[in-house]
Amino acid sequence: MLVVVVLLVGAALTALVLQARNYATSDAAHRTRAAAVTLSRYPGMAAALDSADPTAVLQPLALDVQKSGGFDYIVIFGTNGIRYASTDHPELIGQHVYGSYQGALKGPVTTTETTPLGHDMDTVAPIARPDGSVAGLVSVGQSVKNATSVAARQLPVLLGGAVAALAAETGGAVLVRRRLRRQTHGQGPAEMTRMYEHHDAVLHAVREGVLIVGGHGRVVLANDEARRLLELPPEVEGRPVAELGLDPGLAELLVSGRAATDEVHLVEDRLLAVNNRPTAPFGGGPGSVATVRDTTELRALAGQAEAVRARLRPLYDAGLRVGTTLDVVRTAQELADVAVPGFADFVTVELAEAVLRGDEPLPGTGIAGGPRIRCVAAGGIREEWPFYPVGAQISPLPGTPEATALESGRATLVAELRRARAWRARDPRTAERILAFGVHSLISAPLKARGLTLGTVTFWRAGESAPFGEEDVSFAEELVARAAMCVDNARRYTREHRMAETLQRSLLPRSLPRQSALEVAYRYRPAQRGVGGDWFDVIPLPGFRVALVVGDVVGHGLHAAATMGRLRTAVLNFSALDLPPDELLARLDELVAHLDQGEAAAGEGGIEGEGERAVTGATCLYAIYDPVSGHCTMARAGHPPPALVQTDGSVEFVDLPAGPPLGVGGLPFETTELQLAPGTALVLYTNEDFPT
Repeated sequence: MLVVVVLLVGAALTALVLQARNYATSDAAHRTRAAAVTLSRYPGMAAALDSADPTAVLQPLALDVQKSGGFDYIVIFGTNGIRYASTDHPELIGQHVYGSYQGALKGPVTTTETTPLGHDMDTVAPIARPDGSVAGLVSVGQSVKNATSVAARQLPVLLGGAVAALAAETGGAVLVRRRLRRQTHGQGPAEMTRMYEHHDAVLHAVREGVLIVGGHGRVVLANDEARRLLELPPEVEGRPVAELGLDPGLAELLVSGRAATDEVHLVEDRLLAVNNRPTAPFGGGPGSVATVRDTTELRALAGQAEAVRARLRPLYDAGLRVGTTLDVVRTAQELADVAVPGFADFVTVELAEAVLRGDEPLPGTGIAGGPRIRCVAAGGIREEWPFYPVGAQISPLPGTPEATALESGRATLVAELRRARAWRARDPRTAERILAFGVHSLISAPLKARGLTLGTVTFWRAGESAPFGEEDVSFAEELVARAAMCVDNARRYTREHRMAETLQRSLLPRSLPRQSALEVAYRYRPAQRGVGGDWFDVIPLPGFRVALVVGDVVGHGLHAAATMGRLRTAVLNFSALDLPPDELLARLDELVAHLDQGEAAAGEGGIEGEGERAVTGATCLYAIYDPVSGHCTMARAGHPPPALVQTDGSVEFVDLPAGPPLGVGGLPFETTELQLAPGTALVLYTNEDFPT
């Protein structure tokens, strides 16, 4: 290839000399450029630059090319500017080149230099790697004067050499290309490289042994897994299968070439499943390929996976069964039930007294001298158990598992209760009763949520159950952490429910005003699922008349109760104007619409969730009874119609137009007039809570 390249360089120089007889400067530029480009593309240039000693390869090549091409100098240097070859000044090898060469990193650059001896042409070309990156640069220099004279003297030889080189290179390239195409089935170098890399990576990465045996009974290829499973020697390729020391039955299968599917063979203590297929039908020549799978390890892995699934089952069950209600005690009992019997034989749950009321626990809860904790739930594989009864107060002493868990915030393991002196010293009688019951180990984990320690959960194992181990501690912490969020949600709901109920009861009438128009009886019963926004009022009006009001704000909780108070106050104020029922509801509807707009604006202003708490959905029924005439005028805004109980005991519902709920707007409210006979009962009510 060196001779071919030299001939190519000579041919290029010959062509340049012939063209440059009348244009010496252009001739020198073309010659240096052609030489630099040709030399940069010479096979092995990039590899030589990346080798340990580039000068050993590049300096002889540069001298040869300079001599044959008649150049003044050839310099080959790296991208860092360090010379690796220099024909005119070998003493400068290893030193930095002069001038800037950065522009040549993107392609050949030819420049003209003026010296006392005349004009010189210099071309710098990049030497590229196969991946396109630049490995170095080659600089070829030629004076204009020498270019013309050298070309003239060597014209016949260079011309003939160029023709011969081109012919040899073309013919050789064609022959090599045809043979490579035939051997690689038409695939190019990039495709062959990629296919080999994928083949090698897959072969050694699979978890099955692959063994290819030729038709002569010798091993052609074995991957890493086959070497491990069959305990093959390091240099196994090319050796006969009969000399590998394999089981006779397995060796016979490998050399026979017969097809086999999941044929089991015993190799040492391994039970291997072997699949064997001949390669001849698929164009691979005589031989066979076998895959080997270790079923012993598969069974072990299957057993481990089953054990992991069994351990994760309580966590899955906890997500489904814990927190189904917002009751603190019920949630604690669900935690106790879900851990038995999958994880523990018995479970006890202790919570701070404040948590049961919905408050945050005080600092030091459960620690000696601090607020006590109370056993609120228990469960086990048997109905009877020797632990503290549900409802009992507990004050853990220092060193006990409960106290350690509360102080550290991590689950505490006691694998052998008989050796736990601090636990036995807290209550020796109860401890002996627990031990006599067969309980032998425990894990005590703190119930923590949002930085609050709500209590503890203690898991117990007894009888033939294996003692708790270190691997059980993390599982207990995970299980308790999931349940703690549910307990804390129930605690917060309890607090809000209590506050809302207190607020609502404070906003309802505590006593009815004195009036002589009618007899009034009422009953308020809170909803089972939460405090709502129901209210009622009896309002005296001028002329012995009486206004009866009942309303309902959709929703539950503090917001509903607070909204109810605002609407009740508004009705009291509007009734003071002695408005008809339909006009009073119209004004109340406008007020609710303004409230909705204000709360929506507050939500858009950055208070999360406030914009969703609109009052729309509130209903109201307003009636005015005149005892003098016996007339009752009423109107309603989406509220259920009142019930009318006649003097004979029959009951009917008043045919009263419904009207839209408050805050919807767009439709007028209609009134209905009734003539009520003495002794008639008018019943006003709500649909969820029951104030009447």
